[in-house]
Amino acid sequence: MITGKVLQQRLKPKVLVENKLSFAATDSELSIYDTFEPAARVKLSSDQVLFCGMVTGKKVMHAADENYHKDFLPHESFVIAPNQGIEIDFPEAKHNAPTTCLAIEISTDRIAQVSQQMNRHLPIADEFEQWHYTEQLVHTHHNHATQALLSRMVDIYTENHPDRSLMIDMAVNELLVRLLRHQKCQLMLKFCSANPDHNGFNAALHHLIANFNEPCDIDMLCKIACMSRTKFFECFKMHVGCTPQAFQQNVRLKQAARMIEQGHQITATCFDVGFKNTSHFSRAFKQCFGLSPHQYKARHVNAIAH
Repeated sequence: MITGKVLQQRLKPKVLVENKLSFAATDSELSIYDTFEPAARVKLSSDQVLFCGMVTGKKVMHAADENYHKDFLPHESFVIAPNQGIEIDFPEAKHNAPTTCLAIEISTDRIAQVSQQMNRHLPIADEFEQWHYTEQLVHTHHNHATQALLSRMVDIYTENHPDRSLMIDMAVNELLVRLLRHQKCQLMLKFCSANPDHNGFNAALHHLIANFNEPCDIDMLCKIACMSRTKFFECFKMHVGCTPQAFQQNVRLKQAARMIEQGHQITATCFDVGFKNTSHFSRAFKQCFGLSPHQYKARHVNAIAH
């Protein structure tokens, strides 16, 4: 992800804890943070939204106002709201194996602009409110597409390309769409869980989640939603951002990750969450979490041991 001249600059740190290398743009800034020795309770905050992605190593994130204390690992996103205070531990940082993280600071004005564009072009049901950024902590696994986007953003911010500003604008817009989509999806799932009979779409989504380990029966979902097949797919993609089948697979993979963290056997977990083939399960899991199921299990076993 980080190569060339930027890598050479990182190898000559000015400080050993959170050495910062920054690349500015019009209303955003990308920074690469490297820590070369263990440290505890290092403070971090910004007056803008801060989108963080781990590259190597492990951080432990503490948000006192939310009583939040969790490991932050590669292939995960951690989004800090404006003026939210975070404290960070670096338990594994070493000089020859630094803990490295990306942080993209984005102005609230830019987020408001993207929200307005989404409201114009992607209107959703009134009960889910309009597109907007909710000022709250976000910590989630991100998929291969977001991982590829972050890698691409490092290249764009750090290279001296004649179209650099335009490409940064496009990449920041995509990152914000993904963030807003994630927040809206979480709100939607919470609403559907509390109000499964609010309307046909809610009932269908609730049914899909409740039966996530069963085959995805589109005809049944359409019947529950009281929609034609075309209308149901259109409504589902508009609100959830993907097809029912892709959503179901994501639910299965997240449940599988939770089960593996709890010590369940990988093969049994594969079949318990609805996969019919262990090879397909392993490929999908690695694409989602950046690690094979066995690597994921080993990482969490090591975390518990320490």
